[in-house]
Amino acid sequence: MALEGRIAPAFTLDGSDGKKHSLSDYKGKTVVIYFYPKDNTPGCTKEACGFRDNYKELADLGVVIFGVSKDSLAAHNKFVTNYSLPFLLLTDPDQTMMQLYEAYGEKVMYGKKSLGTIRSTVVVSPDGIVQKQWAKVAKAEQHPAQVLAYLRG
Repeated sequence: MALEGRIAPAFTLDGSDGKKHSLSDYKGKTVVIYFYPKDNTPGCTKEACGFRDNYKELADLGVVIFGVSKDSLAAHNKFVTNYSLPFLLLTDPDQTMMQLYEAYGEKVMYGKKSLGTIRSTVVVSPDGIVQKQWAKVAKAEQHPAQVLAYLRG
């Protein structure tokens, strides 16, 4: 069930800045939400650093970025500090938001099926509609540039 064209599911999660963040707080802005499996792992680090490296241009476009995983705030804070991430990481410890955004489920890694976070991204328009969904991101390293290219139009 694709999310594109639908109203983005509401959420309220704790952020790496120590505050709660809800999608409704960002009404009127374009919001990029990327879901990733784990802080400080190779693929997730490359993806986060890609968003970091493109952050100024994304911010100039008026885009808000959130990275979401089930990691703790302590892990998020370490990840933010280690890589100077200029955007917020949200913690979804029970995967409630991830399930709403189709970012949690069965995946295959090294030939084994398991349940976990599916690396994926959504772009939510200023009016709260999912305008783009990457349901499965294959190359974490290249993905931030794809998102930026999409947002440039």
